[in-house]
Amino acid sequence: MNRWTLWMGLGVIGLTAGAGCVCAATGKTAAVQSEPVFFPFCIDWHDAKKRNFTEQAAMLKELGYSGVGHIWLDKVEERIKSLDEAGLKLYQITMQVSLATNKPPYDEERFKQVLALVKGRNVQFLLIMNGAKPSDASQDDRAVALVRGLSDLARESGSQLLLYPHTGDWIERIEDAVRVAKKADRPNVGAMFNLCHWLRVCPDRDYRTRLQQAMPFLWAVSINGADERDEKPGWGRYIQPLDSGTFDVAAFLKTLRELGYAGPVGLQCFGIGGDVREHLARSLAAWHAFNGKQNITDAAKVNQAR
Repeated sequence: MNRWTLWMGLGVIGLTAGAGCVCAATGKTAAVQSEPVFFPFCIDWHDAKKRNFTEQAAMLKELGYSGVGHIWLDKVEERIKSLDEAGLKLYQITMQVSLATNKPPYDEERFKQVLALVKGRNVQFLLIMNGAKPSDASQDDRAVALVRGLSDLARESGSQLLLYPHTGDWIERIEDAVRVAKKADRPNVGAMFNLCHWLRVCPDRDYRTRLQQAMPFLWAVSINGADERDEKPGWGRYIQPLDSGTFDVAAFLKTLRELGYAGPVGLQCFGIGGDVREHLARSLAAWHAFNGKQNITDAAKVNQAR
């Protein structure tokens, strides 16, 4: 077993253990889950009810989610407090890192503060790297130096750093994330596959090859309902509730299982309007269907619902 596999295994064990503790806190059987950890993120901005963190935590617990992802480094204290009180877990924190030379790459002091807050919680930091032309490998040396510095700061907290492909930013493709993670060569640095961004930048739709190549560094995946194609700008068709859209999410998840992926799966919710509770409930039902609480044929029918 190499150190990449060992670290990924420890991270997955930590995430699963966290979910098990949630079950104990709610009086349910604390056992290793038969399906991957599944949690939503980007649930704040477009909720018609404008719930605060405490209200979000109560809603997530009632629906049956074990935790949530947090966006940016601000208000982490409030988020943790609300989740702890509800017996839920903070799985991920998204942050930006800039390659631009005319400003600091990130707020180092705030990053250190947040690392202290999440020490021992097995949190994954998702790094959106911008400030340079998308996929420009000439920036690799600068990026690797920045990632290694972040890695050093994060080591004591037990956190992982995941390079997050994001349309229009320097790390735009899963291939970029894997390339930089490999060059960084740090046991707490990996990559994340984001379905909606991949759909936007990869027209050939060959996700199996990309996932297989990414596997040594693939420590998180995000999914959502989506249409197979959308030539128009915006995310209305590439980010939908999990039970909507023409893209075959069931087949995508089946491929992940076949490749041996057992890490966390985030539910991308950016831009989905209305009451967030309604679409989170629908997405959780679809997730359970995709993972064998209905057979694969029934799961595919859920995915094709309009």
